[in-house]
Order: sequence, then C-alpha cells, then structure tokens
Amino acid sequence: MQKIELNHEELDFRSREAFRTLRTNIEFSGDDVKVICLTSCTPNEGKSDTSFELGKAFAQNGKKVLLIDADLRKSVMRHRHKKGKVRLGLVNYLVGRASMDDVLCTTDIRNFTMIFCGPVPPNPSELLGNERFKNMIARAREEYDMIIIDTPPLGSVIDTAVVSKVCDGVVLVIAAGTISYRFVRNVKEQLEVTGCRILGAVLNKVDMTGKGYYGKYYGRYYGRYYGKYYGKYYGNYGEE
Repeated sequence: MQKIELNHEELDFRSREAFRTLRTNIEFSGDDVKVICLTSCTPNEGKSDTSFELGKAFAQNGKKVLLIDADLRKSVMRHRHKKGKVRLGLVNYLVGRASMDDVLCTTDIRNFTMIFCGPVPPNPSELLGNERFKNMIARAREEYDMIIIDTPPLGSVIDTAVVSKVCDGVVLVIAAGTISYRFVRNVKEQLEVTGCRILGAVLNKVDMTGKGYYGKYYGRYYGRYYGKYYGKYYGNYGEE
C-alpha cells in the first residue's frame, strides 16, 4: 500500500456547507447507495474536484471512503490533488501488473483512501469493463462505507456507461452557463439507458458575485457548488 500527502485547498464557508449538503442528500438517497460515480457532459465542468471534495466530506463525517480516479484518458487528480509521485495506479491493476493492495494510497486525511489512474492506456473502456474492475468494486464494498468513482465526461466517451454497471447511482456535474439544456438532456438519456439510478445533479461554477442569474437570485442560499435531486460538445476526449 502506498502513502501520499494531499494538497489541501481551503474552501470558503459556502463551499464547505454546499459539499456537506451534497453529502447529506446522497445519504438520504438510501442505505443501498454505496458506490457512486460522478460524470459531466464536457471537460472542465469540475467533476474531479467535486469528487475529491465529496470524498473528503464523507471521510470527515466518519465514513471510510475510497475515491477511485477512473478518468483514464485525461486525469485531473494525477497532478492536482497530491504531493509527490504515485508509483502504481488503477491501470496497473487492470492489466494484471499489480494487486489492489499495491494501488491503494492511504492519505493524510483519516478514513480517506485513493486509487489514482496510473499510466494512460490505449483501451480505457475495455479495461474498465473487465472482470478485474468488477472484482475491485466487489472487494471495496466489503471494506469501505462509500466508494466514489470519478469518470470521464459522458458527452465525450462511453467510459462512464461502462463503470455505471457496477454502481448504485450516478451524479451529473454541470457547469452553470456553459452547457445547453438540450445537451444535458441527451447525456441524461444516455445515463438512463445504462440502467444506473440517477441520484441528481450538481450545479457547479455558479457566479456568486451577483452579476449572473444565479448570483442574483440564489446567492444568499447556495455556495459555489450545490447538490439537488432534480434531475460546446467536446470530442476526442483525452487526445491532444
């Protein structure tokens, strides 16, 4: 098992409260919701940061949490959330060159364990659909209270649809003012086809200065991120 130190970015009060609210909403979704994946319509909507902060929120509430970086094409967590180098990651496990214990990373946050993505593979969807990934999640269910999986944008690639087959629910992260209603609806329909329960959406990157629509009407009540129950196309994701 590897040990890492995380980069700790201090959130403002409204953001901390928003993640606590999101955590509570997921807890109220039912005792059968233990493995969830987060996705978005396009890159740069903040799904990886949301996954990370949500995992921390669960851990700080006493839950034993495993956060899996399954964005094998264009990982953000690989560079942003840790100090130092991780030698082995999810891809090393999926190709049979490491055990699950080898790729687990204990962090300096109590109850918070992570698995980083590892090297970029040529066949992400095939790897995520193999038996080794299913076995990893099955074991994680026995050892952790909450498993959070960060996946690529569903509007770009099908990896999330593959991962969702082993999940109890999925959360869609949407950047305010950047994605059309029609595009979000199409992604929602793709999620419905997978058969995975849609827990809700997170409206992210809301302008709280008062200049935008959300800042003007909802700034007093919601932070930069918030979860709720109601349910620029980017192609070639992961390619330079």
